[in-house]
Amino acid sequence: MVAVLESFMYEVSNLFLVPVLLMIIALFVYSFFQIGIFIMESIQRRKHSSSYQKHCESSSPKKIKGYPIFSYFVANRLDDEDTLELFAYKKLENISIVTRVAPMLGLVATMIPMGPALKALSDGNVQGISENLIIAFAAVIFALIAASITYWIASKRKGWYASEIIDILKRKTT
Repeated sequence: MVAVLESFMYEVSNLFLVPVLLMIIALFVYSFFQIGIFIMESIQRRKHSSSYQKHCESSSPKKIKGYPIFSYFVANRLDDEDTLELFAYKKLENISIVTRVAPMLGLVATMIPMGPALKALSDGNVQGISENLIIAFAAVIFALIAASITYWIASKRKGWYASEIIDILKRKTT
């Protein structure tokens, strides 16, 4: 009975390898897509920083490219700090999920090929060991790179968005 259960679990876990590898590749591509968006947002923030400062102090502020929280505030004329924080949270939600999920998928993609690698080791099949270890290590490297990129971008954006919220709150007190 135990042997049947072990065999079943081994076969089912092997079925997950291709979907997990595809998800890792998708997250890797997503992270590079986010680099492009981040660079554009950074350029826009630098380009429009003086007009942002001017509109922060203005009684009739306007939307400014590169400043999504401030633009949301202007578009909706909000008085509620919680709504701004929720909007910022939602803007960061997808990239934060990728930051957390990518390493998990990397671990899964590392562990799945270890079963066949160990089986190949017991059979004396050196080529089978190396093929499975290549998959395992490549998958975890791709996943960790994707997580590192998205973590850095999310951290920078959190700082940007927090400073925008602070600037908005300063407007209300002055």
